[in-house]
Amino acid sequence: MAMIALKCPDIQVNVVDMNATRIAAWNSGTLPIYEPGLEEVVREARGRNLFFSTNVAEGIKKADIIFVSVNTPTKTYGVGAGRAADLRFIESVARSIAEHADRGKIIVEKSTIPVKTADTITAILAANTRGLKFQVLSNPEFLAEGTAVKDLMNPDRVLIGGERTPDGDQAVETLAGVYARWISRDRIITTNLWSSELSKLVANAFLAQRISSINSISALCEATGADVDEVANAIGRDSRIGPKFLKASVGFGGSCFQKDILNLTYLCESFGLPEVAAYWTSVVSMNDWQKHRFANRIVKELFNTVADKKIAVLGFAFKKDTNDTRESAAINVCRDLLSEHAKVSVYDPKVPADEIRTDVLGKGVENARLTIAKDAYEATAGAHAIAIVTEWDEFKTLDYVRIYAGMPKPAFLFDGRNVVDLAALRKIGFHASGIGKPV
Repeated sequence: MAMIALKCPDIQVNVVDMNATRIAAWNSGTLPIYEPGLEEVVREARGRNLFFSTNVAEGIKKADIIFVSVNTPTKTYGVGAGRAADLRFIESVARSIAEHADRGKIIVEKSTIPVKTADTITAILAANTRGLKFQVLSNPEFLAEGTAVKDLMNPDRVLIGGERTPDGDQAVETLAGVYARWISRDRIITTNLWSSELSKLVANAFLAQRISSINSISALCEATGADVDEVANAIGRDSRIGPKFLKASVGFGGSCFQKDILNLTYLCESFGLPEVAAYWTSVVSMNDWQKHRFANRIVKELFNTVADKKIAVLGFAFKKDTNDTRESAAINVCRDLLSEHAKVSVYDPKVPADEIRTDVLGKGVENARLTIAKDAYEATAGAHAIAIVTEWDEFKTLDYVRIYAGMPKPAFLFDGRNVVDLAALRKIGFHASGIGKPV
């Protein structure tokens, strides 16, 4: 919404949320999320044609186009628990629109949702809006956290799905006209509603599949002495495969990949396709295995015990340049190490200490073995081993000679993102290893 406001100064954009604390943060000098470049975009548009408010009713009444951007977490209860998307917030928004709308509007699905969710929204609006006509469009987001502003400025594509009717086509063209203010028309793809809704799930599933595929090969590389980066480079030169998303790591995280694959498997089973569901479930299983394999390797290399040994975990966000910790591999690594009675010291440059504790232990739970350091040097001081779990750039340039001097010997380093120079670290004296790297 900030980018639309920036690129279309004549369009008023109202972002509304019932969470007053969150809205206050968006109106403050400290935004509630960290994303490179976002603060500058918000600062330029805010107060001009970008506004943040808790007045949902007024926002609905004023709008010609309403973007539905609520959370769609995986259900934790009832039918489909652990896989199906929880659509209660989608339904709540639809009912709010029905309650406050005084004329027909274009409703745009931005949230990641199962196929046929548009039917739910349409049914609620039709039953509660006194004959007003609405058009429901699907416009899924393909941004990557950490590069979201750049992705918005120059996207691979913008996808808009709508009903194949005159009114539906007109609504699609209206939304396409907004994006066309800064994006070339050849990058704006239009489809039917169901193709658009499904494309988001499938895109994330395919990307996650590539990560799990290369991570499975990383284990084979370690067993055979091959180098996973060399293998990835060799196969990535094949134009049929390409080089992207072939970076081995401790495992993927974030709000989308696992949630969307689980949602996809549930859809497949719901439509009587258990073999397809099993195929995609294996992608998530491989990712979970990779996280535990990394922690198990630390235990094994430290003479099969980490009890009362300090382990420094560098990085907690699921990837660099974001403070998002949802499904972060660091959560599993920390929990596994704590279950082995290790003393875990975590440092991340953007994630608050309280959030780290809550993610690892649960809300209000304390564990003296888990500490949060103010910088990498505090985290590594006296540590028997270092585990790099997020690929923050600062971890590439730390003074590892200084760090090594302050660690018990032998000193171990496990690079879960393959971002440091293992050969240089070995010259210092570290027992250094990476994912899918020969020892």
